[in-house]
Amino acid sequence: MKSNYKRLGPHIQEVNIRNSDLSVDRLLGVSIKKILIPSIANTVGTDMSKYKVVRKGQFAYGPVTSRNGDKISIALLEDYDSVIISQSYKVFEIIDETELIPEYLMMWFRRPEFDRYARFMSHGSTRETFDWEEMCDTQLPIPSIEKQQQIVNEYNTITNRISLNEQLNQKLEETAQALYKLWFVDFEFPNEEGEPYKSSGGEMMYNEELDTEIPEGWKVDLLGELCLKITKGTTPKIMSETYSPITCISYIKGESINENHFFETDKISFIDEKTHNELLRSQLNENDICYSIAGSLDKFTLVDSEILPANTNQAIAYSSYGVERLSQKFKINNSRVYEF
Repeated sequence: MKSNYKRLGPHIQEVNIRNSDLSVDRLLGVSIKKILIPSIANTVGTDMSKYKVVRKGQFAYGPVTSRNGDKISIALLEDYDSVIISQSYKVFEIIDETELIPEYLMMWFRRPEFDRYARFMSHGSTRETFDWEEMCDTQLPIPSIEKQQQIVNEYNTITNRISLNEQLNQKLEETAQALYKLWFVDFEFPNEEGEPYKSSGGEMMYNEELDTEIPEGWKVDLLGELCLKITKGTTPKIMSETYSPITCISYIKGESINENHFFETDKISFIDEKTHNELLRSQLNENDICYSIAGSLDKFTLVDSEILPANTNQAIAYSSYGVERLSQKFKINNSRVYEF
């Protein structure tokens, strides 16, 4: 362990206060995302007086680690004065907050290094646990209280900006979906005079396949008729010899696409150029549309030049449209195709 690391035990103490007077009724659970969330447990007929009370500024964690994959369920209570949690959790607090700031400690618990350490130190035959003794033996750097506060402030500034960006992205996504519905569901796209097509008297015709009216001249077509190809990716036979963080060939996996339909850059792996050239079928091109076909099936995104050169595995399918072909087919001059 690094010389500037200190043992956590002298700075924390376990807390075991029960809800004996039933004064607290907000029941929460600890998520693997390291936050406290509303419990989904069925508590009908449960004696809530035996549940543990967590006060603001205290921590709670689940000692059983074998059921959580590679994440440890641990969280700091910040949003409420008091809550109750299951008696299966451990609750603890910092002894002297002039030596260790709770928010700084929680930042450490969020690090992947802590998750790996806790899983490695977990023990047991039927189920593995990270007990209180192991928690106390955890070592971490504890700088001056001023430095801790500076780190916490900088971290909060970044997380607040991320939260703001996520809100903006959500608004943009809602706007895009509303515009799509207006144009391609309600058929109120601008006509030649810039007026809403359908409500301005645009000609409509009945389509049997959709069992509804669509604009005159529109039709229903198969995706295969619009694409140069539709296929899925390929996984190299020898994974350990093909992944490399120092090469520039992006290797897209299911988790590389986030729920907002963008590439998650820190979840993109890499392969060498030789492997990329061998996997011809799964090489991506600009304006291809990638979509997941394993796991979460609602993820898709557009390939742009910033991610190229790129390849993809078998959990991702993609459609190659070819801008020139689309321009001829639909008599348009757009360089990007977003959704069908």
